[in-house]
Amino acid sequence: MSESLTLYTRSGCPLCEEMEDGVRMMLDGSGHALATVDVDAASDLKARYGWDVPLLFHGEVEICRHHFDPDALQAWLRAHPA
Repeated sequence: MSESLTLYTRSGCPLCEEMEDGVRMMLDGSGHALATVDVDAASDLKARYGWDVPLLFHGEVEICRHHFDPDALQAWLRAHPA
């Protein structure tokens, strides 16, 4: 079953762009989806995450924070086959 990951990001953030590129590359062909959410677009998200981006989540479970961690994402992919 394919699942969706959420990447919390903000416009103009180089670390966010780097994480998005890495995640998309690893998810390509996996059957899983990536939703990007700009924390500045919603006051509750901006208050919750502030400058603490990028963040990659599956539901409420954090996979990566601040820097793309291919090992952490690979472990998630192994645990969640599509």
